[in-house]
Amino acid sequence: MELKGKVVIAQGGGPTAVINQSLVGAVLESRKYPQITKVYGGLNGVEGIINEEFLDLSQETTHNLEQVANTPASALLSTRIKPDEKYCSEIFKVLKAHDVRYFFYIGGNDSSDTVRIVNENARLSDYEFRAIHIPKTIDNDLVLNDHTPGYGSAARYVAQAFMGINLDNRALPGIHICVVMGRHAGFLTAASSIAQKYPDDGPHLIYMPERVFDIDQFLRDVKETYDKYGRCIIAVSEGIQDKNGETIATKLTEKVEKDAHGNVQLSGSGSLGDMLADLIKKKLNISRVRADTLGYPQRNFIGSISDVDQHEAREVGEKAAQFAIWHNIDGSITIQRTGYYSVDYQLMALEKIAGKTKVMPDEFINAQGNNVTDAFKFYVRPLLGSGLPSANRLRAPMAEKILK
Repeated sequence: MELKGKVVIAQGGGPTAVINQSLVGAVLESRKYPQITKVYGGLNGVEGIINEEFLDLSQETTHNLEQVANTPASALLSTRIKPDEKYCSEIFKVLKAHDVRYFFYIGGNDSSDTVRIVNENARLSDYEFRAIHIPKTIDNDLVLNDHTPGYGSAARYVAQAFMGINLDNRALPGIHICVVMGRHAGFLTAASSIAQKYPDDGPHLIYMPERVFDIDQFLRDVKETYDKYGRCIIAVSEGIQDKNGETIATKLTEKVEKDAHGNVQLSGSGSLGDMLADLIKKKLNISRVRADTLGYPQRNFIGSISDVDQHEAREVGEKAAQFAIWHNIDGSITIQRTGYYSVDYQLMALEKIAGKTKVMPDEFINAQGNNVTDAFKFYVRPLLGSGLPSANRLRAPMAEKILK
């Protein structure tokens, strides 16, 4: 049966460098089908849908859409609202009133659950409707996906940032801590390992939420590395936690900020890095200790976009329109690796994706829990795209001393 009506596309959660590729892929693909009467873009995610704030993307030029596709962050703007059953019921009411038959939501775990609930509302109302979740997250934590759009570009940024940190730290040795995004999954922090070209390159220590973070062991690791190299670069996920599951950021401070969902605010303050730096100074009596937090630039840095990430983000948007309009089915688009390096796209049931979190597999983390394995580097390198810079060293021999 050919389902005739409007398309609504929206973007939710944290922006990425390639999220607009998915938007434009879905828009342009949808505009090819005669049964699509209009293609709307909901502003500010589900908030815009509730408030009937739609851009008529049927009237946007293809040229400008292509320009937007190459621009980071959410062109339709975003939201952190996590809709409950009642909110999703209101979303469906608006979509039905506008004769929307196809709903594409670009986002992560929470967004996939929103799509699932809205789709269930349509089913219970006996309303012919197709809903597709289009994957997006720099955390790379959507289950049943080899990786997710947005991750490759963010990982490229992290890898390049640590290349620069390593060069700086080698020129003027000391201890440098850099905090990377990642509440539950360490994929982004692990990408810092690509900066390790020479045997003594940093990051020398990498800590991820998937392993218990013990402060005493951390200090021993730092001392051992510093004694060996005369310097130490540390990559640490913002979500590292102790054996009881308490985040270290919470443990080391008395003042804890929380977001709208009750989650401890991990990004934006720089406090974790500063607290770890202070510990090293006091416990190891090392004076030259610096800490940085990469923060939001990881998500949207326009100068560090992976071409592989761009192409795949575009295709998941196109596949969403094809599955919904051409094949007349619902679900969540997933990326499957089929070789080194190629991918395929499969549609999975929404309930298999929604509300679940993927973490780093054991084979990607070393036995000590303070670095990654070559298996991870093999996994991540193609995702960073072509033209990745490489740091090099002088190889000339030392001249002979005259005055000893």
